[in-house]
Amino acid sequence: MKRIALFLLTNLAVLFVFSIVLNIVYAVTGLQPGSLSGLLVMAALFGFGGSLISLMMSKSMALRSVRGQVIEHPRNETEHWLMSTVSRQAQQAGIGMPTVAVYYSDDINAFATGAKRDDSLVAVSSGLLENMTRDEAEAVLAHEVSHIANGDMVTMALMQGVVNTFVIFISRLIAGAISGVNSSDEEGEGGGSFITYFVVSSVLEIVFGLLASILTMWFSRHREFKADAGSAKLVGKEKMIAALERLKVSHESRLEGSMTAFGINGKKSLSELFMTHPPLDKRIASLRAGEHL
Repeated sequence: MKRIALFLLTNLAVLFVFSIVLNIVYAVTGLQPGSLSGLLVMAALFGFGGSLISLMMSKSMALRSVRGQVIEHPRNETEHWLMSTVSRQAQQAGIGMPTVAVYYSDDINAFATGAKRDDSLVAVSSGLLENMTRDEAEAVLAHEVSHIANGDMVTMALMQGVVNTFVIFISRLIAGAISGVNSSDEEGEGGGSFITYFVVSSVLEIVFGLLASILTMWFSRHREFKADAGSAKLVGKEKMIAALERLKVSHESRLEGSMTAFGINGKKSLSELFMTHPPLDKRIASLRAGEHL
């Protein structure tokens, strides 16, 4: 309950700040809120604002969400190996040493996040360290380091900002045309018109957002192939293939609908168009064929 309340308060605070900034922009530029230019400014502010704020807060939010423990001074041989492996891979990839954290979960999982290549986070589950061989775990770490080196988090945030902007802009433009809210006639001044505008824009944002997610999901799947290839370059493709095969075995042994490493969805009924990660078989086949290398 406390985390939900904090989330709601954070979002209300962000909306309040955005509203103030938007009013300042309108006052300084002379743009009218009802004009196309004013609508585009509003859409861009809200579209990019949430995406970029999430990116800037991604490290702290991720650590809190999984209750990750940052390794400052390795306490055992496994943590020594983890730190030295990430450090070596970061040097090979040409990025700064990421913050390394371990969190307790039975799932075989790992992720990377952060707004900067030289100030990122690599988090690893205890399940991964316990159930993978060192070669397999090394490949998973190289996959996450490759995400950082490729700038995937920043690219995804910018792409999401562009998508959000167009979804908001087009939805409200169509809603304005249907309801007449942006018109100068008296009919657009009625309360009923504003209710129509609100309902239509809300429905269109959901519909267009769903359609736009196909594009962002495609890019997410594409970056997974690139990160697999990056891992293959850092540690060898056989290690990465072995890691993916281990994940496949683990994935197939769990109940349908469970979540495993690299964000793999267990529900086979979902369309691949809306999957953030490609099927494991396709990733393995891509590496064996030498694609993206």
